[in-house]
Amino acid sequence: MIGRIIETEACVAEGAAWLAARDARLGAALALCGPLPLRRQADGFGALLSAIVSQQVSVASARAIWARLEAAGLAEAAGMAAADEAALRAVGLSRQKARYGQALARAGIDFVALRGLPDAEVVATLVAVPGIGRWTAEIYAMFALGRANVFAPGDLALQEAARLLYGLAHRPSEAALRAQAELWSPWRSVAARALWAYYRVAKEREGIR
Repeated sequence: MIGRIIETEACVAEGAAWLAARDARLGAALALCGPLPLRRQADGFGALLSAIVSQQVSVASARAIWARLEAAGLAEAAGMAAADEAALRAVGLSRQKARYGQALARAGIDFVALRGLPDAEVVATLVAVPGIGRWTAEIYAMFALGRANVFAPGDLALQEAARLLYGLAHRPSEAALRAQAELWSPWRSVAARALWAYYRVAKEREGIR
C-alpha cells in the first residue's frame, strides 16, 4: 500500500490543515509562512541523475553541467551507460560522479514500477545504487513520486528548523527527528515543507539568506 499521493496544491493544503490541528507549534509555523509549495517534479532517471550532479556543487555549477550533459546526449540512461569516462569528464563530472551516473544508468530500475511500490521499498531500491543515499531517495519519493508520508530527517535544514521551532538546545539527530516525525504521519512530507518554509523565514529574520 502506497498511501496518499500529493498531486495538487489542494493536497498540500489538506495536509497542512491536518498538521496545524495536530501540532500547535507546527500550526504556528504554518500561519507564519503561508501556503506551502507543491514542489512536484518529473520522476525517472533524469531526476536522480540531476540529484547526483548537484551533490556538493553550487546551483549554478550544477545547472551548467546538466546543460552540457543534455547537449551531449548524456542525460538519458542509454547515453550515460554507453559513454566513456573521458566524455563524462569533458562535461564536468568528477570521476566519482561519472561512476555514480553510470551505475544508475546500468542499475535497470523500472521507474514505472517504482511508482507502485511502498515507500520503504522505493527507498531501499534507490539506496542500493552507488551514489544514491537515503536523503536523495527520500527527496525523490517526496517530490518525484508525490508520497505524502515520507520525511528526510537527515536534512540539516529540517533539523535546524526543528531546533528553532521547538526551542531545542541543539539540532535533533537524524534518529530523533525521524522519531518526532511519527507525530506528523500520514502527512510527513507536508511537515517537511512546513519546516523548510519556517527555516527560510527564521533565517531571513536573522539576516541569513
